[in-house]
Amino acid sequence: MKLLISSNNQDKIKEIRAIFRIPGVELCTLDSVPGAPEVVEDGNTLYDNAFKKASMLQQFSGMPTLADDTGLEVDALDGRPGVYSARFAGENASYDDNVEKLIQSLRHVPLEKRTARFRTVAVFVHPDMTCYEEGVLDGIILTERRGRRGFGYDPVFYIPAKGKTLAEMTPAEKNAVSHRGQAFMRLCNLLSKQLPSLIATN
Repeated sequence: MKLLISSNNQDKIKEIRAIFRIPGVELCTLDSVPGAPEVVEDGNTLYDNAFKKASMLQQFSGMPTLADDTGLEVDALDGRPGVYSARFAGENASYDDNVEKLIQSLRHVPLEKRTARFRTVAVFVHPDMTCYEEGVLDGIILTERRGRRGFGYDPVFYIPAKGKTLAEMTPAEKNAVSHRGQAFMRLCNLLSKQLPSLIATN
């Protein structure tokens, strides 16, 4: 069975491939779907955006589709940037642009009040079934970058229990604890039980 990953973010795709593994299931990317539409992420919630990406690409491709949306919720910023995390510094912002804006936005906030969490919603859409799972990772936003791995806000997202930022972890370490790792592992476990019956009825 082939499942489509509805994302153009190569860093995200790499993580999903490492996390979501079901025997007999092949993960495909948008490169294999010529003319795939660009999905505007204009939802009010992470679920809205993830579901929109999955459902639009499922309808276009005819393939069961996976998608996710992730937000960084910073308490001192009243939960922002949230659904706007990827474009916190503007529509075409780079990872570095977003991290720099976050650092500057918190420059007067003491460390003990820089609590935050990453939240991921992962959605699966099939003509006969839609389901989703969530993952949450709590941490602290540092005043400067640490580590060279990962992507996005990883260099400033510090996990006290691990004594590291996400960017200081190996990919395996990160996937074992991360918001995306939690969401897609839960979805993987759920679908491992559901997919055989879906395949049998199609």
